[in-house]
Amino acid sequence: MTSFNQQDGALHCEGVSLEAIAQTHGTPTYVYSHTAIKDAFLSYQNAVGDHPHLICYAVKANSNLSILRTLATLGAGFDVVSVGELERVMVAGGDAGKVVFSGVGKTASEMRRALEAGIKCFNVESEAELRLLAAVAEQMACSAPISIRVNPDVDAGTHPYISTGLRENKFGVDVASARDLYRFADNAPFLEPVGVDCHIGSQILDVAPFITALHSLLGLIDDLAEDGISLDHLDVGGGLGVSYESAAPAVADYVSALREQIADRQLELLFEPGRSIVAMAGALLTQVLYLKPGDVRQFAVVDAAMNDLLRPSLYGAWQEIQAVKPRAGNAETWDIVGPVCETGDFLGKDREMVLEQGDLLAVMGAGAYGFSMASNYNSRPRPTEILIKDSTVHVIGRRESITDLWRSEEIPPEIA
Repeated sequence: MTSFNQQDGALHCEGVSLEAIAQTHGTPTYVYSHTAIKDAFLSYQNAVGDHPHLICYAVKANSNLSILRTLATLGAGFDVVSVGELERVMVAGGDAGKVVFSGVGKTASEMRRALEAGIKCFNVESEAELRLLAAVAEQMACSAPISIRVNPDVDAGTHPYISTGLRENKFGVDVASARDLYRFADNAPFLEPVGVDCHIGSQILDVAPFITALHSLLGLIDDLAEDGISLDHLDVGGGLGVSYESAAPAVADYVSALREQIADRQLELLFEPGRSIVAMAGALLTQVLYLKPGDVRQFAVVDAAMNDLLRPSLYGAWQEIQAVKPRAGNAETWDIVGPVCETGDFLGKDREMVLEQGDLLAVMGAGAYGFSMASNYNSRPRPTEILIKDSTVHVIGRRESITDLWRSEEIPPEIA
């Protein structure tokens, strides 16, 4: 059951009126449901059951400290891709020992900090990275736990920008190269092979590609066993999609299909879900500034823009847009666009709606890759973030002020 629903003719979140939130906090504003986040995370925990596992939330999806604290309290691990995300996790109360560090461009300083913090594992993506990590670990005289991210060349049928499992993608190494890297790591005094990792992409709405990729990993694990290398965990990534528009598989069905493949293996199962934890738990509130009818297109200009929610402009992502207080009447076709000076600045196109100037709209499914990808383009302050828990409204991210836009800048005296 969704935490966002119509009550008394208006959209609510956990029983709180979104109209009231907009009146108090303004727009654009992100609104998140604590219950929806909790339920989505527990859907993974409950599905895996008693099999050894760790659900590592992908911090890049939404890195707000309150959301990280919520998940840490539930026992989550975390998948990070920068030292900034690692520090966020620890400030929010997350356990560094439950953190996996992914990403193709880890620096030596990031490696040192992660080793100091005592993370669970580095997901290594290249030979060059592995050799640098070995050198850093030796300098620190400590062991670096590693898994190799395997690129199984599986086409998950998703958008090219969020596909990560093909040979043409920058992520991971092929299976043959991975075996060589494990041999190197096994012989390196300060590297400890502990797992294998694979992430084939985002917004995958079919379980079959995951099973194909898993077979590649299991074959590699068997080959490594012949080399005398035993691994502790299997990281299957976090590419399960959500139902922005098309139906997504149930988390329980997805997990069950994976568990069936490893039923006879004593391997801890790691997941890295991000989008499927927070996407549908969030909505972006925005107000219609102007209606601009035309002969070819009709535009509803709203106060949220591509700097607030980039996904539609970046790769044509579709997200549902609802009127907070739906109007009766004859619907017309509108493009919902923002005020940023780019033709690509839109939140939705060809939406059948009954609109008037001043109406409040909610862009649904905005909990993932919304605020975390927001920017100050066109010198626009980033929005407020609200978390609703037990019908109580919490401000978890204040709206930036105009002066916040240049708080890290300075004009040297020499500049006339």
